[in-house]
Amino acid sequence: MARVLVIGGGVAGTATALALRKAGFEVAVHEAHPDSAEDIGAFLTLASNGMRALAQLDASAAVTAIGFPLTSLRVLDDRGTELAHAPMGEALDPLLNYRCLRRGDLNTALQAEAVRRGIPLRHGARLASVEDGPDGVTAHFTDGSAASGDLLIGADGLNSAVRRSVSPATRPFPSGQYVFYGYTRAAAPSGPDACITMVRGNGAAFGYAVSPEGETYWFARVSGDPLSAEELASGTPAHWRERLLPLLRADATPAADLVAATGEELMVTNATEIPTGTPWRSGRTLLIGDAAHAASPATGQGASMALEDAVVLAKSLRDTPDTDTALALYERLRRPRVEHNITVSGNISRGTHTPSGGPRPASPDEELVRLLDWNTDLWTERRGSRG
Repeated sequence: MARVLVIGGGVAGTATALALRKAGFEVAVHEAHPDSAEDIGAFLTLASNGMRALAQLDASAAVTAIGFPLTSLRVLDDRGTELAHAPMGEALDPLLNYRCLRRGDLNTALQAEAVRRGIPLRHGARLASVEDGPDGVTAHFTDGSAASGDLLIGADGLNSAVRRSVSPATRPFPSGQYVFYGYTRAAAPSGPDACITMVRGNGAAFGYAVSPEGETYWFARVSGDPLSAEELASGTPAHWRERLLPLLRADATPAADLVAATGEELMVTNATEIPTGTPWRSGRTLLIGDAAHAASPATGQGASMALEDAVVLAKSLRDTPDTDTALALYERLRRPRVEHNITVSGNISRGTHTPSGGPRPASPDEELVRLLDWNTDLWTERRGSRG
């Protein structure tokens, strides 16, 4: 197995292409969107585990050049009283600090790094169908073109076109919340540097972080039925602002002032997840990232889990004797972790699980560190662990 087609040029797809190239495979990325920044609205945080995965891909510099670091987390109640404040993630290692950045900027940075390394990346390639045969797999695109390889990776997100060929009955479902995202330079609340603040409000779960340039990135998670497609398509920033503000004004926190000071950079999306147990592979086709295991954003782990996927998949293909064994190993290593994240995040969104009283300093998971370490042979270690 030498030629790999990656469908989707977002975080999961581009990181997987970087990992596969590092592992010695021929890889090409096919992205439906006509340019690099399909989603420039929402921001995200890369956690220490995601930053560790990036380091294994030699891609840390491309990402630390954008966004800003987060080294601690504090929690406020609805009156603005600080309940807790503690280091977050692997705060002592600058390379592994949490990082706050816009998703579109992250996509652009990873795609630029892929191109710099000579990985073909084609924009405007929207998948129509997948043809899986005994000697290879072919992706057919809506413009009439096609590409063939030995393996096809579906990294095309929550509404994956590849998933139709792997698990046509699978449908994303609502997690019980919708989420607002916004940015403002007109209001910068006081607080510690490089800190993300979570507010336990009465009407919404609110969070914000202030960049070194004084721009506040904020989000609000609101419980309720999903917003209709029509409302999402027609809603304006003013509409969303007026919908959210009444939920925040009863609290004595910075949340309402931040939202009121936000102009056009405001968006909303439904929190959605993929059912656990969804099939990930069929023949020469494999789903990764949100296409396989999208979770609600409550744990903030979506992008970091996708980066982990990239490293573990490339190492599985590199270390095992054949493709089928590699894909089975990959699924065995990844499914328990990512489905645990789906469950925990969904429970938080649905209000069936309440986060603990405050942040705790996090030490790295030793098993995860070994799994992601580029020099660890997964096949040898896995066989050795079975005695």
